[in-house]
Amino acid sequence: MFTAFFRALFVRWLNPLGTWLARVGVTPNMITLVGTAGTVACALVFFPRGMWMTGALTIWAFAMFDALDGLVARVGGRTSAFGGVLDSTCDRFADAAVFGALSWYFARHGQQWLLLAGLLCLVLGSVTSYIRARAESAGMQAKVGVAERTDRLIIVLVGTGLTGSPFHWPYLQAIALWLLVGLSAITVAQRLATVYRQSRRLEEVG
Repeated sequence: MFTAFFRALFVRWLNPLGTWLARVGVTPNMITLVGTAGTVACALVFFPRGMWMTGALTIWAFAMFDALDGLVARVGGRTSAFGGVLDSTCDRFADAAVFGALSWYFARHGQQWLLLAGLLCLVLGSVTSYIRARAESAGMQAKVGVAERTDRLIIVLVGTGLTGSPFHWPYLQAIALWLLVGLSAITVAQRLATVYRQSRRLEEVG
């Protein structure tokens, strides 16, 4: 949904920074680990305290830094299979921290419906990523869907951040989380349908 737009914008504006980091010897794996550690720390420090705007802004900053790893890998010629696995693994830790910290806050404050939404977002996001990984291991592709990882981060961080902004939109966080539940469920269905069609074609060829 938003992923293609932000990828193009990101490459355009941050490619010089990625080039400089590669030149001074910063490796993609360093960027991945620092970005993930920052995201996890900010989520666990700010969200359980209800510091929505601060948490959203700092998490987004580290998420953008983490996204530099691909640029540095391409510019420096350091792409590797391990780097891809490390990046995907760290993404799962970061997502778990964000939605886990939100769910922790909701559980402590008796907000059961938001707790349910947070847990569903966490589970559906993991299933979405698992389908893609499992499909690729079987020689297929499953990158489709209305809510890729960038989309999910944008929705939850914007909804959460604006809830804690000076405008204080109290229902925006709930709207964002339940919207994300719906979009994530659709994405799971889209990816399963895509894999099913590919598997049928492979069976016919075989």
